[in-house]
Amino acid sequence: MVQAILAAVVGYVLGSVPTGMVVARVYRNVDLTAHGSGRTGATNVLRTLGTGAAAIAFAGDFLKGMLSVLIAKYLIAPDNTWIWMIAAIAAVVGHSYSLFIGFRGGRGVVTGFGASVVAAPVLMLIAFAIGIGLVLLTRYVSVGSVVGTILAGLLMCGLAYAQSDPAWALWGVLIGGFIVVAHKDNIERLRAGTERKLGERAL
Repeated sequence: MVQAILAAVVGYVLGSVPTGMVVARVYRNVDLTAHGSGRTGATNVLRTLGTGAAAIAFAGDFLKGMLSVLIAKYLIAPDNTWIWMIAAIAAVVGHSYSLFIGFRGGRGVVTGFGASVVAAPVLMLIAFAIGIGLVLLTRYVSVGSVVGTILAGLLMCGLAYAQSDPAWALWGVLIGGFIVVAHKDNIERLRAGTERKLGERAL
């Protein structure tokens, strides 16, 4: 129980670090929640501030997910995949509902990727590559994010079967489901034909 609580706290606090907000403040003293989608993830940074700022935000969001699981894996519970899963989920929740900015945040895609790549690097890189390919093909970041996330979740379920460890399946279902639900408004705009394409600047 103590390990689970510690992993949840570490994951949530690290996940809560509002990388996109910090980057936006440093670059142009901009409140990212007042621009574009109002989210703090790399996509809104890209639309608001451009590629350089977005790359830094992406790296920060990725690293906080990765560090959450690495700390759980090597310092809290080296042999307990359930504890790693708790840290991963907490990091994604922290990113989306940040303790530091009034429980606002991003959709969790990059933080979830960073957390999950520790568990299954090859599988997550495959899902990420397919997601990026769909973004380039369709020009919709949300399409690549949602499809890549679903694929990542399915691959984690496959890993659970291969290793007879249900923690991986729950990891994929919970994180994947959380991220897909966080894209509900994007999915609605895609259906309505009003979703912004990659390269369109935020207002």
